[in-house]
Amino acid sequence: MNYNLYREEFEHRAKGEPIRPVSKPQYDHYTKLNFSRTKRWEKKGELLPEVKKVLHGIDRDLDWILITEPWCGDAAHTVPFIQMMVAESDRIQMEIYLRDEYPELMEKYHTNGSQSIPKLVVRDRLTGEDLFVWGPRPKALEKIRLENKEKMEYGELNNLLQKWYNEDEGISVQQEILEELKML
Repeated sequence: MNYNLYREEFEHRAKGEPIRPVSKPQYDHYTKLNFSRTKRWEKKGELLPEVKKVLHGIDRDLDWILITEPWCGDAAHTVPFIQMMVAESDRIQMEIYLRDEYPELMEKYHTNGSQSIPKLVVRDRLTGEDLFVWGPRPKALEKIRLENKEKMEYGELNNLLQKWYNEDEGISVQQEILEELKML
């Protein structure tokens, strides 16, 4: 699905009116919270000037495959910025796949054996070659998560991660994807 269809599904789920079956209804409260976070980033998030410059200079057609779910907390803080990047370049097309509906796709892009999302797969449209994979979260945040996951309760750790995302304002996800795009 494209971003607009994903966004529509996301909004319906957040309102408790899913368009299609929900794989994890126990996560509905996360979906509602993440929809609010996503709307905030869509409204106040901005692409870095250097990111725009590199996106405008892309010289080949790219397919971005995004594996995510509306209940995913990391997605709420990263997917809006990924969509802004897609909207900035006429050389990029993005398709979004819900992780729980496409297990065979997720199986190809595990993170250390887990099905962590979001995952962005960037492919050359002409050759179908995977050029790079990003996700599920910025490297600096993953380091913090790994350092604290055994020490902190789940809720406390999530609060720490949310605070980090709010302070980062989408800069890290942009910079990490930017570095990969520069190498193409």
